[in-house]
Amino acid sequence: MRIDGHTKLAFVLGYPVAHSLSPAMHQAAFAAAGVNAVYLPWAAAPDRLAAAVQGLHAMENLLGVNVTVPHKEAIVPLLDGLTPEAEAMGAVNTLLAREGKLLGDNTDGAGFLAALREALGCEARGLTAAILGAGGAARAIAMSLARAGACRLVLLNRNVDRAKRLADLVAARHPGCQVTAQPLRLNSKITEVAEIRLLVNTTSVGLQPNDPHLFDYASLSAPIVVCDLIYNPPETPLLRAARARGCPAGNGLPMLVHQGALAFERWTGKPAPVQAMQEALGI
Repeated sequence: MRIDGHTKLAFVLGYPVAHSLSPAMHQAAFAAAGVNAVYLPWAAAPDRLAAAVQGLHAMENLLGVNVTVPHKEAIVPLLDGLTPEAEAMGAVNTLLAREGKLLGDNTDGAGFLAALREALGCEARGLTAAILGAGGAARAIAMSLARAGACRLVLLNRNVDRAKRLADLVAARHPGCQVTAQPLRLNSKITEVAEIRLLVNTTSVGLQPNDPHLFDYASLSAPIVVCDLIYNPPETPLLRAARARGCPAGNGLPMLVHQGALAFERWTGKPAPVQAMQEALGI
């Protein structure tokens, strides 16, 4: 890789970001597509987010930024504008550098649906899904599933009031989808969600080996499809329990590729080299 005075900069902005595989994936994409750019992890604590965004504004050689936990919602008021997709989601996972301004975009929803279809053979239309969490990723997943024709969503979160606010937001935008909220407890049984077909974990629980269970994993059973957006480690306790009980299950790597491919195309104007990105992640 050659670095010179014309090299563009791209980042993944979050806290923490040491576990992120985005740098390896995007660097492989830049190399395959002949883009003179480098992609770096940028760890910024929540109380330093505004300063980080100010720094991004000052970079004339900025190509783009991916935004991850915990900044997807907090970054919104710090930006110069939002794409219609990001505005609908109320969360941002991609920053576009446009004429000295930072525009917030969101590729999570489209990336998730593509990964769900490709990796797990699951279509959104007509299904009932349970979503664990109520943050920026949960919002993108819920909005995308409702827009794609899911008939019922149940949002489960430890802070049930936050889940209720998100449920109201999704229902208002997609009245054809029934959206409700329930508290998420260690003794919760996923079978309490009637006719559930899909379970999606959008929380960070599972990143650490000693993390507590999100609910009673023994209540999982086929044919529930289980998707954990965590990809490092590649198998979380939730995925391990799901597979042991015969559930089709997958981690967040396919979504990482698809949302990253969309970001790459918006930054560069070039088709994303998806195969090179997948190979960089070992998939």
